[in-house]
Amino acid sequence: MAEERALREVRHDLAAAGLTAGICVRDLRTGRELALDADRQLPLASVVKVPLAAAVLLRAEAPAAPFALSDSLTVTEEDRTPGPSGLSRFRHRAEIAVEDLLYLALGLSDNTATDLLFRLVPPATVTEELRRRGHVDVTVRHPIQALHDSLLTRLGADQEHLALALAARAATGEGGSLVPQLDVSQANSGSARGLVGLLADIWSSTGAWAERLRALMGTNLLRQRLAPDLESDAARWSSKTGTFLTLRHEAGVLEHDDGQRFAIAVLSESRVAATVQPAAEAALGAAARRLHDVLRDAA
Repeated sequence: MAEERALREVRHDLAAAGLTAGICVRDLRTGRELALDADRQLPLASVVKVPLAAAVLLRAEAPAAPFALSDSLTVTEEDRTPGPSGLSRFRHRAEIAVEDLLYLALGLSDNTATDLLFRLVPPATVTEELRRRGHVDVTVRHPIQALHDSLLTRLGADQEHLALALAARAATGEGGSLVPQLDVSQANSGSARGLVGLLADIWSSTGAWAERLRALMGTNLLRQRLAPDLESDAARWSSKTGTFLTLRHEAGVLEHDDGQRFAIAVLSESRVAATVQPAAEAALGAAARRLHDVLRDAA
């Protein structure tokens, strides 16, 4: 069958790029799926910003909401979580509205904005919101700052290769790792199928929270992973990436002009101790495209 052949070839191509991955592609109109190790749990890295945003928007929309999206939070030097963009790079005190923090977290993957949102809705509360909506395969345990209390931080930038080498060799089986941030029993974790279920919820809900979250995911500026293989003038890709040590992820929805919509989640782990891996990025995009095309052709 075309589906079995595609899955076999995708697994081979990912292995050639030094990757293992859990992938799930679901046709949101029919519910049909094409999946590769889709129930495997992996640490979420910045993909956790999607369930966080959902929980923030749901809480703001609830009766007797504890905060409004227009409320402002103060950002000081002590509040900054390391990161390459947004408030993480600010040098001065700032006042930012909650709704603008959501944009920074999803559009720019701003770690400081994310951790300010975690102050409003703590990790345990995000997980409670997920369970309330029936999502059992995504669990949120800590803010982004916890990722930076890691070997990478302690060793320093000039020793990054050592942190990557250890991460690549630290797996102990069944999702365990000698690096706590890569151990699924301690990290924010989820499966590709669990994330696709969350995306299906976001894209099927008529609530204002979901409409706003769909729009925010469409602002994602980090488009080096799956977007080059998926989006076109006739297809819109709304997503969130996640990258940490050996992890390279992306989850989102591809909406075609003809009305077809596909939720796609790719969670991957690399055996290569390198930060820049263009072959890995290309392999992940090609894998997502291949499975999407097979499922779309079968529709």
